[in-house]
Amino acid sequence: MPNLHRFLESEIESLTRLMNQRRDIRQFKSGPLPEGLMPRLIEAAQMAPSVGFMQPWRFLHITDSALRKQMHVLVDTERERTSAALPSRQQEFMKLKVHGLAECAEVLVVALMDGREKHIFGRRTLPEMDLASASCAIQNMWLLARAEGIGMGWVSIFEPADLAKLLKMPEGAKPIAILCLGQVEEFPEKPTLERLGWGCRLEQEQIFFENSWPAGDHSTPSSY
Repeated sequence: MPNLHRFLESEIESLTRLMNQRRDIRQFKSGPLPEGLMPRLIEAAQMAPSVGFMQPWRFLHITDSALRKQMHVLVDTERERTSAALPSRQQEFMKLKVHGLAECAEVLVVALMDGREKHIFGRRTLPEMDLASASCAIQNMWLLARAEGIGMGWVSIFEPADLAKLLKMPEGAKPIAILCLGQVEEFPEKPTLERLGWGCRLEQEQIFFENSWPAGDHSTPSSY
């Protein structure tokens, strides 16, 4: 009996291609986002699932150039700290371009809302589900941006408390991502860190188990 809820084969292929070609972008070229894309990105985020329907995501659109420069300083400060914590790959890390704050068209900061501790449904034993929910929202935005031919990069190299203070967030709110969005010259065939040898995509047998955790080491190869 046919599954009446199944999408067309061509639509499934397009979705698979979209997921496969999504990239974390650091290189941008000049030019604005397509007209009306920003509100559609936020709408896509709102379509994401959230535990207990709490919708913990909040978005700050950074349009002040001076504020963007201050964020740039925060990211560069943490970049130095991260480098110091990677003694075996310090020089390699410092050669990486870790953000596009200077040249991207738009910047969004994604934060978890204040007062999250009041939401118990789905979080009593797993309070980090608020972060998981917000991550789903970011992925929705990422996929729509890629479908529109727009690059998006998730920057996580910053001290959350410092960024929260800079952006005058209320107590309890926590920034989890700086999103850089803009036009690109190209989308790399492979993720940048895979191409540069920081890691490789794991095989299914390394991540997919049956009934119990198998004996032996199935951890991700170290990139420290």
